[in-house]
Amino acid sequence: MELNALLADLRAEGDEIDSLVADLPSAGWAKPTPAAGWTVAHQIAHLAWTDQRALLSATNPDEFQAELARIAEQATQSLDKFVDAAAADGAALPVDELLSRWRTGRDELVKALLEVPAGTKLPWYGPPMSPASMATARMMETWAHGQDVADGLGLRRTQSARLRHVAHIGVRTRDFAYLVRGLTAPAEPFLVELTAPDGALWTWGPQDAAQRVTGLALEFCLLATQRVHRADTALLAVGADANQWLDIAQAFAGPPGEGREPGSRG
Repeated sequence: MELNALLADLRAEGDEIDSLVADLPSAGWAKPTPAAGWTVAHQIAHLAWTDQRALLSATNPDEFQAELARIAEQATQSLDKFVDAAAADGAALPVDELLSRWRTGRDELVKALLEVPAGTKLPWYGPPMSPASMATARMMETWAHGQDVADGLGLRRTQSARLRHVAHIGVRTRDFAYLVRGLTAPAEPFLVELTAPDGALWTWGPQDAAQRVTGLALEFCLLATQRVHRADTALLAVGADANQWLDIAQAFAGPPGEGREPGSRG
């Protein structure tokens, strides 16, 4: 997809999550979400922080690399702890300030990604990415943490065609899920067939692939972002490799996530 269209979808996704919290009373910001120890405020703070990190990558990649090196030097502070600390700091801000930071960062990131020269690879906590891939990754994370916010507030979101971006990065990160676990990824491509929210069929991979995954796009996206346990989905895998992948799927950068316990999603 063309970068302008990707960024328009990223804006729309951010605006939708914004609408869930824009008029939230103080008690709502303190509500727990499915991520242990994280409130609604932590989720928004994390999105604001990661948008700022993506902005730094796009505008000053050398400084981003230097920050990565500083994290690596702190043996007592893993990336997970670094992320948790940033979320806690942001969650402690006054709500108006937190919202302002998040909104400003979203807008600045979109503008910055449009200005990145074609062919540039941006550094990140996982493999370097093109501006389009960065936009897709931000879309995935905005959607996933927005889902946490909705779950914490007891809201049911209406899914749109933007979900395809999340599914796409879930498919594209197949080999990464093996890599971060010290496993060898299968050599053969899989066929992934997912039913979109409007009933359309989204597909990736060759039609004659021996290894296959089928099911609802929403369930695949929840699984790939580790917002649901596989046992709580109806996703089907054909082939031992495809079956293993659904147990370890991880669309986000960083070390292997622990995922959710069975039955944790209502």
